[in-house]
Amino acid sequence: MKQTVILYPGAGVGHVVPMAELARVFLSHGYDVTMVIVPPPFKSSALGASQIEQIAAANPSISFHVLPPIPAPDFAGSPKHPFLLMLQMLRQYNNKLEGFLRSIPRQRLHSLVIDMFCVDAIDVAAKLGVPAYTFVPSGASSLAVVTQLPTLLAGRQTGLEELGDTPLEFLGVPPVPASHLIAELLAHPEEEQCKTMVSIFERGMDSRGVLVNTFESLESRAVRALRDPLCVPGKVLPPVYCVGPLVSGGARNGEKTERHECLAWLDAQPERSVVFLCFGSMGTFSVEQLKEIAVGLEKSGQRFLWVVRVPANINDPKRLLDKPCEPDLDALLPEGFLERTKDRGLVIKSWAPQVDVLNHPAAGAFVTHCGWNSTMEGIMAGVTMLCWPLYAEQKMNKIFMTEDMGVGVEIEGYRTGFIKAEEVEAKVRLVMESEGREFQARVVARRKEAEAALEVGGSSHAAFVQFLLDVENLGEELAH
Repeated sequence: MKQTVILYPGAGVGHVVPMAELARVFLSHGYDVTMVIVPPPFKSSALGASQIEQIAAANPSISFHVLPPIPAPDFAGSPKHPFLLMLQMLRQYNNKLEGFLRSIPRQRLHSLVIDMFCVDAIDVAAKLGVPAYTFVPSGASSLAVVTQLPTLLAGRQTGLEELGDTPLEFLGVPPVPASHLIAELLAHPEEEQCKTMVSIFERGMDSRGVLVNTFESLESRAVRALRDPLCVPGKVLPPVYCVGPLVSGGARNGEKTERHECLAWLDAQPERSVVFLCFGSMGTFSVEQLKEIAVGLEKSGQRFLWVVRVPANINDPKRLLDKPCEPDLDALLPEGFLERTKDRGLVIKSWAPQVDVLNHPAAGAFVTHCGWNSTMEGIMAGVTMLCWPLYAEQKMNKIFMTEDMGVGVEIEGYRTGFIKAEEVEAKVRLVMESEGREFQARVVARRKEAEAALEVGGSSHAAFVQFLLDVENLGEELAH
């Protein structure tokens, strides 16, 4: 009898995408996979239903089960942060999740793999005797930091915010300036958002094991730290399985997808000649910053492909609730910019097929917000990355990418929230002209490591096989 794995990705397309790739790994090992989806509470771009539908359409062998909707919290009207409301909503879906799991014969249920923000579902799994595992879509280095953070905060009477750029020491990673932690964690330790996030990171480590979207040689120090008994004094952490990189292959063979116009434009460009600028599903800039980027690109003289979104305040959590509209490029960019750069640049509105662009022979460098999916995609494409972190754990990722992994170059100024045209120009030239080959060689070496990790007998393949074995042994234990 084929066993079924239940994947529970919570909310946000950045979390569903790598989980869909994890589903493919389960399928390749002969399991059935059902992804349980919480109905998106609003139709915005970053968390909306349409993207989930696209992912479902691209993965016909995965079953998708949307839980019956319950009334969503009042995101727009509530004084509470949307993140807290989202967690509250996920908790309320526990009953629906339990009902669905009970509809599957217990002997068919292999395991429940939850997203790191769906920790309350661990209770549901425990109730039904199903082994629960946490999936971390970000890397092992940021996981090592947030795992050690509760100990650091435990005795504090004030928020970490007051420490500014003071470097904090954690096992397994380079020193992290306090300002580079996830913003919510800088608040007073007793503040609801900080408290909630810390408890999520603690609970995520209460599952039977943690699957991480990375490969061991990329973050070996951090992985060793997570396996070190000293990592969290007095707590035995569950096993960590590095099973990545979990990256989509772009438009897969045999898929009858329309080819995006930008790919035809790239076909006409020389090899490794184009800088690609794209900042994730939630990355937005002010009009002033967009103009500054444009001036820098124009002065650099390099070819570019740039994805521009409608400006929004990146620090306003409510921006996720707005339905996105198309940007008016003429109004946002310097006068005459599009005309003057039309022979070497292409500006696209809102979205581009990132994996296909990065893997195109013309792609030479990638200006990225350092989201973990994008970082993995950049490595798998062997493209040098220019790091411009914006939110979540991205500032930490920037440190790891530039100092530990050697796959990125910092664009200076992100700490102040404004990057000047001269810096854009200088860094684009640096990676496209003077030191381009050296940077690229480093990323290509990482790509080869990643490919080796995914092969049969490689570290990520072996970790996944070990995980399956551990679930099997656990199943026998639970049965007795």
